[in-house]
Amino acid sequence: MPSNRSGPGIADPRRRPAARESARGGNGGRGGAPRRRSGSAARRRRRIAVLLVFAVGLGAALWFGGRLFVSSVANPRCTITAGGMTETFDPEQTGNAALISALSIKRKMPPRAATIALTTAFQESKIRNLRYGDRDSLGLFQQRPSQGWGTESQILDPVHATNAFYDALVKFKGYETADITTIAQRVQKSGFPEAYRDHEGQGRVLASTLTGHSPAGLTCRLDAVTSRETPQEVAADLKTQMGVTTARPGDGFLTVTTRNATTAWAVAHWAVARAQSTGATKVAIGERAWDRASGGDGWSKGAASTTVTITLR
Repeated sequence: MPSNRSGPGIADPRRRPAARESARGGNGGRGGAPRRRSGSAARRRRRIAVLLVFAVGLGAALWFGGRLFVSSVANPRCTITAGGMTETFDPEQTGNAALISALSIKRKMPPRAATIALTTAFQESKIRNLRYGDRDSLGLFQQRPSQGWGTESQILDPVHATNAFYDALVKFKGYETADITTIAQRVQKSGFPEAYRDHEGQGRVLASTLTGHSPAGLTCRLDAVTSRETPQEVAADLKTQMGVTTARPGDGFLTVTTRNATTAWAVAHWAVARAQSTGATKVAIGERAWDRASGGDGWSKGAASTTVTITLR
C-alpha cells in the first residue's frame, strides 16, 4: 500500500503553498518588503513632525525677537546714567521722577531725600500716578486717604503727594544718613518692609542725575511733538516744582539763569525729563545741548554754563 508519508527526497504537496508563501515573504505576500516600507514612512513622518515643530519654534522666536527689537528701537524712552549705573525708564516715569526731585530742591533738602522718595515711589507705583491700589491706596506713593495723607484728589496731585511724603520724612531725625529701606518703611509703614531695598539702585541713579550731580546723565528719545506748553506755562511749572524764579519767557523759548553748575544741570535734566509733556524740542546748557530730533544721541559736546535755554517751537 502506498505510504501516506513522503520519504526523504520526495516532495510533499501539502508543503508547497508554505514554500511559495515563504518565497514571497510570508503573510500572503505582505511580508518583509512592505514592512520595511512602512518603517521608512514612519521615520519620514517623525522627521517631518520634528521639522515642523522646529519651524514653528523658530518663527515664534523671530516674531517675539522682532517685536522686542522694534520696541527697544522705536518706543520713547529715557536713559539715565550715574555712578557707573545705567537705568531706562519711559517718559511718564522720568517726568514724575523729575517732579519728585525738583520738589526736594525747592525745599532745600539733600539729594538723599530725593533718593529715599524715588526708591519709595518706584516700589509703590513704578513712579506712575496710579488711580488705584491696595484698598484705598492711590498715586505715586500709594498713599491712603483713610490714613490721613489727604483727599483722593489731593493724593492724585503729584505735587501734594510728594510734599506729603517729604513732610513725613523730615520728622525722622537723621534721615539724611539713615538706611534707605529702613527710613522708607518708617514713612510708609508697608506690609512688605524689605521690598524697597530692591529699588535703591534706581532711586540713587535718578536722584543723582535729576538733582544735577551727574552732568549730562539723562537723555530721552521721544515721539514727535503733538502738543506743547507755552514758555509762560513752563516757567510756572519750574517755579511750582523747583522754586526757580529766574526763568524768562521769550518767543517760543525760555531762558533760565541759575546760581551754579549743579542747579543748571538740575534744570536742564528737568526740562528733558518733562519734554514729553511740555513739548520742548531742545534744551541747551551753554554749548551743550539735547535735541529732540536726535535725542538718542545724548548731549552734544562743548562747554556748559549756568544758563539753560529751553526751546518750545
